[in-house]
Amino acid sequence: MATANPQRGYVLGLTAYIIWGLFPLYFKALQSVPAMEIIVHRVLWSALFGGLLLLVWKHPGWWRELRDNPKRLAVLAGCGLLIATNWLVYVWAVNNDRMIEASLGYYINPLINVLLGLLILGERLRRLQWLAVALAALGVLQQLWQVGSLPWVSLVLALTFGFYGLIRKQAPVAALPGLVVETWLLVPVALAWLALHPAAMSSQASFWTSSEALWLAAAGPITLVPLVCFNAAARHLPYTTLGFLQYLAPTLVLLQAILLFDEHFSPSTLLAFACIWAGLFVYSLDIWLNLRKRSNG
Repeated sequence: MATANPQRGYVLGLTAYIIWGLFPLYFKALQSVPAMEIIVHRVLWSALFGGLLLLVWKHPGWWRELRDNPKRLAVLAGCGLLIATNWLVYVWAVNNDRMIEASLGYYINPLINVLLGLLILGERLRRLQWLAVALAALGVLQQLWQVGSLPWVSLVLALTFGFYGLIRKQAPVAALPGLVVETWLLVPVALAWLALHPAAMSSQASFWTSSEALWLAAAGPITLVPLVCFNAAARHLPYTTLGFLQYLAPTLVLLQAILLFDEHFSPSTLLAFACIWAGLFVYSLDIWLNLRKRSNG
């Protein structure tokens, strides 16, 4: 990549992950608005802002690709439902003091991806990958044994995002047009929800004079700006480097949960996180060793 600028890539990548990591502050500002209503507006404002972005940043050929391949539209519709579910659970978790579980979900996501590759794509795992997945499973089982229930928030977030990435590969459309089309396909559902809930907060004229209205309208830029930064960073950095940077977001969420919002971080939760972190260390070590082997081979 002759025009790669690693310094710019790091700035853009860090910007994307820091914004994602600070999402809880945004959703806490909307705590008085039900999670479902936040997601409805996130879809609508993302669709609007995304359309404007596509007018500014040209992505030649993306619409023709979708028009000529209706199957890709169906895939994007499925992706839209998955990402909307992910958004909904995340917002609910943040506004119901379950941010620690949310951060755990995004920590285990890379390991869920490895597992999905094994179970669905038939990929063969290397020994260290098996160990990483086993450590993650141990962390989840520890929570099940200690708490008496599965960390469902963590698992839903990890699985929906994992399946989103897996299915998204079946519709090779650039990230920004793809996400915008996904939100466009969800717009009828969002409008139907508003029509069926005339008593919703945002259906009242007085709501649009409140500060929450501005925060809701900001959902479009807040959703898409980090994605644009991430896509730009990917042009300047190796994907493995971005993979390591991804741990910044759940770390920021975890720190906010403990330091700002006083969520209880029990010893049993710490043990579960320790298992996950150990799994991520092994996973990262495997990536590094594999890359080193390729470069030397």
